[in-house]
Amino acid sequence: MTTPFPKIALADAECMDLSDIVDTERYPLQAPDSQRMQELVEMCRSQLAAEGSYVLPGFLRPDAMQRVTEEGRVLAQKTFFSPRQQTNAYFTNDDPSLPPTDPRRVFMDRTSGFVTRDMIPADFIIHRIYVAKAMKLFVAACLQQERVWEYADPYAGLVQNVLPDGTQQPWHYDTNEFIVSMMTQKSEEGGDFEYCPNIRSPEGENYPGVGKVVRGEDRSVVKVLTLRPGDVQFFKGRFSLHRVTPVKGAIQRHTAIFAYSQKPNVMGRLERTRQLYGRVSEAHLIAESQLVRNDSLID
Repeated sequence: MTTPFPKIALADAECMDLSDIVDTERYPLQAPDSQRMQELVEMCRSQLAAEGSYVLPGFLRPDAMQRVTEEGRVLAQKTFFSPRQQTNAYFTNDDPSLPPTDPRRVFMDRTSGFVTRDMIPADFIIHRIYVAKAMKLFVAACLQQERVWEYADPYAGLVQNVLPDGTQQPWHYDTNEFIVSMMTQKSEEGGDFEYCPNIRSPEGENYPGVGKVVRGEDRSVVKVLTLRPGDVQFFKGRFSLHRVTPVKGAIQRHTAIFAYSQKPNVMGRLERTRQLYGRVSEAHLIAESQLVRNDSLID
């Protein structure tokens, strides 16, 4: 079997050690050629291919888990909540020329909030994990890529998703083909992650199948994950419809989202950025004018 990790220069050695926060006995990121890491990579690849998702439980050491929860509560005070709005799974406007049953005409409440990367201090645990060379090497290996890049987007790439009592993330797709996330605080009730593996493909949207899910007519293709604090999830969200069910209780649901790309200089879409974060930058305006899509999917 070929080594799944690219070789790194000795100059990058200081970027490899996350042993003060990551349970490196269980997940030895600092030893990419070890048998344990080879096994993790193979398992991740297999599960992503079969299920579109792979969960690494207990990724953080207990003291780091306590700290990341506390940091998440500090960040939550900076959360942007957009005015209550409805969105379809594609973040597009209504099209009255389509039949009412078309999933593009099924609109759902989107009430979750976000803390953007420009508001997350560099010494916070989620930021350290996101930029670490060791983490990027591991992600690239699991996705069978030579390399992955951090987003160039000043807001996205690294965000904290915040869901207080009564909020939810409705059915949607990700712009990026894959996402890595880590739950840092679990809600008292609700907040389950639901997804439909590969319900669409680069070749087609599968509107009939998607329509049945978003209208609540078909649960047979829906998988449910109840994630725990410290769990890291690899997820292919470009082709798998997914949502977070309504949260209940006084404890908010917090999740750090690490978005890596398969090419450099990736920016979020203009309108989606405006909807999610309430603002756009000049960089977003420039990127939208130069946009080249990798597929023909509508979001």
